[in-house]
Amino acid sequence: MSSSGISGHLAHDTARDGRTALGRDAGRDGHAGRAPDAAGEDRMGRAHEEIREGRPTVVPALAAALARELVRRAEEDQRAMRDAHRSPTQAAHRRIAECRKDNAEALKTIVRRHAWPTADLVGAPASTAALMILLHAPDLDFQLACRDLIAQATADGRCPAPHHAYIADHCAVELGQPQFYGTRVDPATLRPYPVRRPQTLDERRRDVGLGPLDEQMRALRLGG
Repeated sequence: MSSSGISGHLAHDTARDGRTALGRDAGRDGHAGRAPDAAGEDRMGRAHEEIREGRPTVVPALAAALARELVRRAEEDQRAMRDAHRSPTQAAHRRIAECRKDNAEALKTIVRRHAWPTADLVGAPASTAALMILLHAPDLDFQLACRDLIAQATADGRCPAPHHAYIADHCAVELGQPQFYGTRVDPATLRPYPVRRPQTLDERRRDVGLGPLDEQMRALRLGG
């Protein structure tokens, strides 16, 4: 999937989910999370220690199986979201939460065993599916640890640059910090959460293969 395709896909789901480029949790209101305390920092450190940072060697058959699993799980999440939009019952939202929790645990296992599922390892569609699962994972420590893996993979050319933009913005907002690329939107205002150095925002977006912010917001409104 091209960078522009990733951008459009995630922006469309932002509109449907009413929060971010695939918000974290159906039960959340889209507010920024609290900065971690000392115990949270310890947990984050353990999360980093548990994740292998080396580039794995995976036989093609296993890589294909991982790709199928990631895509299947991301599609389950999308189906659960569509069902909840059609019938927004408590049971439907519980199904979303359960699906996302299960998907996050499966992704944690994959990352522990094989590092982050990069595009060169499992293919671009499956790597994008992994990002979707990560953005919905109910575990900020895990998201932060994977953010760093994705940053390295992006620098090495093994993941599309927009992948890092989306997870970097997501984590920044959850930590109560300004985001970098304006990809995460406040569902109450349908405007991006605060952005650092907004005067150079579109330049940073261009650097990672994202279109201007106005285009993203126009697509959001049309998608809504």
